[in-house]
Amino acid sequence: MKKLLILALIISIAGCKSRKLQANSAEKFQLENLAEVISQNRLEAIYPEAQISEGVDLFDEGTVERAYSILYPETKDELLIIWEDRTQNRPHQIYVEKNGRWQTRNGIKVGTRYEDLVEVNKGPIDFYGFGWDYSGAVDWKGGKMEDSNVRVFLTPVEAPPKGFYGDHIIEANPQDIINLDLKVRAMVFQNDSRS
Repeated sequence: MKKLLILALIISIAGCKSRKLQANSAEKFQLENLAEVISQNRLEAIYPEAQISEGVDLFDEGTVERAYSILYPETKDELLIIWEDRTQNRPHQIYVEKNGRWQTRNGIKVGTRYEDLVEVNKGPIDFYGFGWDYSGAVDWKGGKMEDSNVRVFLTPVEAPPKGFYGDHIIEANPQDIINLDLKVRAMVFQNDSRS
């Protein structure tokens, strides 16, 4: 009898781990889960209400033409998938800049505060200056998020002083950070497995 109970428990646990994401699951709004759905070719099955629109445009600072798909266009949940090529089998980047339901598995979303990023990273972070293509890009500095596929970009609530602009790491003291009141303005999920 004991062996049967243990076997039933093992089967039950294994069933929970292999549970596939469903269209009505709140976890479908986690970027990592979206990437898995794409790799399983289940995008339309899991996001049937997303009203996906598609097109081709220039990306990578206007140097590469790529196909793209927009999920939930013109809503707070709008999300951009930039594809590696026109076959749309592999995403180049997944990009979010609206404060909707999208987040990472550890809770980072558009609007997350600087202090909360430091906590999630389990260590200090640096950020690049503002006013250029990668404005406010975060450097995880070897913390917990370093090996994630998640990149975030910060924005200050008010216009920062002159020294906070440009393509370089900002040397900010704690008071500068408080004054800037930094929040995540955009998130990018990018697979490292791409060639």
